[in-house]
Parts: sequence; C-alpha cells; structure tokens
Amino acid sequence: MKQLSEVPGDHGRPGSRAGAAPRVPTVRAVAAGSVGNLVEWYEFGVYGSLATVLAERFFTPAGGSATEGLVRTYASFALAFFFRPLGAALFGRLGDRLGRRPVLIAVITLMTAATTLIGVLPTYATAGALAPWLLTFLRIVQGLSAGGEFGGAVAVLTEHAPPGRRGLYGAWQSFTVALGLLAGTSVAAGTATVLTGAQLAGWGWRLPFLLSLPLGLLALWLRTGLEETPEFRERGRAPAGAGGEARAVVRTVLLGAGQIMGWAAAGYTFLVVLPSYLQAALHADVRQALVATVPAGIGFAAAILPAGLLSDRIGRRPVMLAGAVLVVVMAVPVFDLLQDPGASAAARGAAVAAAGAVVGLMAGPGPALLAEQFPVRVRWTGLGLAHSLSNAVFSGCAGLIITEAVRRTGNPDVPAYYAAAACALSAPALLWRPSGKAG
Repeated sequence: MKQLSEVPGDHGRPGSRAGAAPRVPTVRAVAAGSVGNLVEWYEFGVYGSLATVLAERFFTPAGGSATEGLVRTYASFALAFFFRPLGAALFGRLGDRLGRRPVLIAVITLMTAATTLIGVLPTYATAGALAPWLLTFLRIVQGLSAGGEFGGAVAVLTEHAPPGRRGLYGAWQSFTVALGLLAGTSVAAGTATVLTGAQLAGWGWRLPFLLSLPLGLLALWLRTGLEETPEFRERGRAPAGAGGEARAVVRTVLLGAGQIMGWAAAGYTFLVVLPSYLQAALHADVRQALVATVPAGIGFAAAILPAGLLSDRIGRRPVMLAGAVLVVVMAVPVFDLLQDPGASAAARGAAVAAAGAVVGLMAGPGPALLAEQFPVRVRWTGLGLAHSLSNAVFSGCAGLIITEAVRRTGNPDVPAYYAAAACALSAPALLWRPSGKAG
C-alpha cells in the first residue's frame, strides 16, 4: 500500500516530527482553531434540544401528527449532514492549497450567518410550505460549512502542537464541541425554564439561535489574527502524490470513518437526540427533558482533555477502544434506568453524565488519531472527509433512525442498541493498523 507519511509517527501512538523544532502555540492560535466548533455545535445543541418545538413550528401543518413532524425535523437535520462531505472536500482542498487561515475565516462566516438567520425565519403558520424549505436550506449551508470546519480546526490545533502533545491539543477541538453542545442545551433549557410554553413556542425558540451572532463575531475576530501553521509553511505546498497515493488516501479516509463511527453514533445518541427521545418516548415535558440532558454534556466535557492527554502517554487506540467497549456495556442499562419510574433524578443525572464521559474517551484522542494518518498536503481534506462521512451516516441519521424505529417498534431501548452497535463495529477499525504512516 502506498504510504502517506512525510514524517515518522504512528496511527495510535504519539509521534514526533523529524527535525521539527519545539514550539509553543499561542493561546490565540488554540482559541482560533477551536472556537468555530463551539459556534457550530452550539447550534446543533440548540436544534436537537428544541427539535419538538421546531417540528411544531415548521414541519407540522394544522392537524398533522406531532411524531411525523419530528421525523421531518430530523430528516432536515440528516440532510444537512449529507452535505458535510461536500463541504469537507471543497473547503479542505482550498485549505490544503491556500492555507488554513483564509478558509477558516470563510467557514465561520457562513456558519454564523446561517445559524443567525434561522432565528428570524417565518414559520409554517406565516409562510406555509416555504418555511420548512427555508429552514432546510439554511441547514444545508450549515452542513457545508461544518464539513469544512472540522478538518481545518484539527489541522490548526495539531500542526501548532508541540512534539508529543497532539492528543492534548487535538482534544481542544472536541472540548469546544462539548462546550458548544453544553451551551446550546443549557441556553435552550434556560429559555424553556424562564418562558411559558406558549412564549417558547411563539417566539422564545428564536432567542438561542440569535445568540449565535456574538459567538460567531468573536470567532471571526480570533481567526483574523491567526498565523499560518508551521507545518503548512514547511510542507503544505508540496506537490500532490500520484495515483497510488490517491488510492491510499481514499482507503485511509474510509478507515478513519470506521474508527470514529462509535464516537459519532454514541455522541449524538447521548448528547443531541436524548432530549427529544425523553419527550417522544418517555413523555417528559420539554423542561424536564432539557434539564435532564445537561449532565451528559458536563460528563462529556470533563472527560475530553484528560482523555487526549492520556492518549499522548499510552496511545490513541487504547483510550478510544476503552470508550467504545464501555458504551457497548452500559448503553442498555443507562436507558433502562431512564425508563425506571422509581429512579431518582440524581441517579438518572449520574447515569447520563457517565454516558457522556464515556463518549469523551473517544472524542478526546479522535482528532489526533485522524490527523496523524494524513500528510500535511492532504490533511484538511482527508481527515475532514473521514469525519464528515462518519457523521453523515451515524450522527446525522441518528435522530431520524431512532425516532422512526421507536415509533414502529414501540421499543424504548432502540437508542441504546444503536449506540452500542456502532461502537461494536468501530472496534475492529480501531485495531486495524494500515501500513502507511502520517506525521
């Protein structure tokens, strides 16, 4: 197999750069690389948390079924994810050719504009059938920009990282994802708590989307002062390889997508889909569902940076495998506890917090694992495609698959089976070691 490496390294163990001088990245570089993910996942947290409200306002005509409206809402959610690979390819190629900074600025501008505009859209009652199409269009724009965001952010963070610290610095990408999801779910929960049900459905749902504007402007300011990464300046403009390398890149993209499928499926099951699941399947009200999901985000955020740091010491694969195995073991018991009417709120909160922490074991080392499998000249494109393909299938479709499966079967354990199956399938991919290496 054609090797992808430019410098020594290992797919799962910390590698050092041959001949690379030690460097200490600036706080601004780390913040600029990771803040876009906060904006992106803030919106996903809000959208997932308010899915039942959005279903009512955009996808449920008068007299329509609430469950069918929720399915349509998640179909729009999934459609945006299938535009992620296109965004990864488009922005990835530009970022690998032109540099990290200018393309990351373009990506955050698109993301902020699309998210803010959702907050001012007319609803079905005002615009009729045009309303869901407008929402879907903005979700597509978000999908394109999100597909470009991940690869660029991880490239910036790992290429600025000192030797032996890629796991920790790459974990900042996932950590800001956690912060974004936590911020989105917390803002949605706070809005639902402060407002009445009628106010939330009437106009309050707009507020969390509009709050993305100041977050996006902060991200834009940070990125305008971002310096180009040292590795891109040194090797990023090297000529692309021949057909053998192209085939190797494709194989590595597919392998990378398989390695993170468990992370993608379990993350969306426990962190995004859970609020609407609690409402639709267990008949919790919107406030209870949103508040119950916050501990999962806290557990997720708390585990990410320690997991990335641990992966710098013992390797990426052992840490991620531990997370995948734990999801397989604990997914069904967690959902059984959520369904137990005798379980206390503290027990349920602890269970979802533990589930979030287990997902963090995969999310912490994941960015560095992907980055180390691609050379600098194709890194943004390669790791962006691997991540977006996996997320398109296992994250974007999670809400649609789970909601429809629960509706058809009446089995409330469907989300647990979904997360556990994806993690079980990702384990062999994590154990597989391709012959090519990346720096």
